[in-house]
Amino acid sequence: MQTGYAIGGDDGCIADARHHAAAFLERARTEHHSAVTARVMDLTQLVVSELVTNACKYAPGPVLMELRVTLETVDVVVWDSDPTVPEAHAADAGRVGQHGLEIVKAVAKDLEIHQEPVGKRITARIALSDP
Repeated sequence: MQTGYAIGGDDGCIADARHHAAAFLERARTEHHSAVTARVMDLTQLVVSELVTNACKYAPGPVLMELRVTLETVDVVVWDSDPTVPEAHAADAGRVGQHGLEIVKAVAKDLEIHQEPVGKRITARIALSDP
């Protein structure tokens, strides 16, 4: 099961992305009997928030979000027009902000970042089963 969304950079776009993710996962759970637990729902919304926030903050133009549910994972894919590949910073409890990629790496089973002919595509995979 998969779906895609175009997200504008306007106020409320992050909340809209989270809403789309929650509705999609609820459909996966109820209509397709996918193993989407409250933990998976929360982690997916967290990853969506972090990736969409970064895309809206640093890339001009639209952001595309794709969500997929497989037998083992929820895949959150975010494309934006900025070709710069982000890097997680070393842990620093005193740093304010810029923890998004660190958070995503901590909760995702897998994280892939690919430069595209235009922009980049970031894929975070969240395990359906508890680690």
